[in-house]
Amino acid sequence: MGELASRGQLRMSLVRVALVLVPLVLLLGIISGVASGSSGGEWFAALAKPAAMPPGWAFSLAWTLLYILIGFALSIIVAARRAPGRTLAIGLFVAQFVCNLAWSPVFFRAHQPAIAFALILLMIVLTIACLLAFARVRRTAALLMLPYLAWLCFAAYLNHEIDVLNPSASALAPSHASTQIRL
Repeated sequence: MGELASRGQLRMSLVRVALVLVPLVLLLGIISGVASGSSGGEWFAALAKPAAMPPGWAFSLAWTLLYILIGFALSIIVAARRAPGRTLAIGLFVAQFVCNLAWSPVFFRAHQPAIAFALILLMIVLTIACLLAFARVRRTAALLMLPYLAWLCFAAYLNHEIDVLNPSASALAPSHASTQIRL
């Protein structure tokens, strides 16, 4: 009963955790994007965009890979039972991930690039804190978060530029047609 787990048992514990958390993180990210209309739409098409804006397919590919990476990073931390700092690291991950899931609805659904920019800046700060907390628990988990942090910084740049190029972006939202006949 007092024996330590073998390397094989620890590895299988990580695999079991990853089999749940990686698809969960990916699914939540996809749901947030799809539900908020992040694939574009009339409003987004009407916005002036920075020259560095990648094609639409690049965002789908990048976010899929990033959600998989951060899902693995979280799995490593969750599987590190009894590791000092684990609870704080998980809490910081959840906080930044909630911001991540909120960004698409704020930007694409609510048409609020300025608020979305403030949100992505908060997300970056929380991700840095999360990455540092992950590094104290498992260095590999922190390394898996680096591409995500880099992409967030690039996304913040794009968000800021869209906000600057479109000072009245919320006014570009298409009006909903009425079926009412006025006499």
